[in-house]
Amino acid sequence: MPTRVGSPTPTPERRPAEAEGQGSARIDVWLWRARVAKTRSLAAKLAQSGHVRLNGRRIDAAARQARVGDVLTIALERTVRVLRIAALGDRRGPAAEARALYEELGPKPADGQD
Repeated sequence: MPTRVGSPTPTPERRPAEAEGQGSARIDVWLWRARVAKTRSLAAKLAQSGHVRLNGRRIDAAARQARVGDVLTIALERTVRVLRIAALGDRRGPAAEARALYEELGPKPADGQD
């Protein structure tokens, strides 16, 4: 397949997320990696629903970029979670690895209480 004359070829320098290393990640990907949402599509729906705030501002796009140090306020079904992003992560790992991605700022959820 012929390439267009003058079109840039993709190089690592042209990909901002890779060029910055751990610079930023999509909100839906981070919510999924941190195990706030069970699936990536549910994470995207949560981000698009308006129930997520990034540094106090409501977001409505799953592609919004989050950085280390950002504060997320997430209105879930029966609770509100306030999380500071500590790391972006490379994958969706086990629960212990997911907990290392954030610092819980709000009150700790009570176990077994609704």
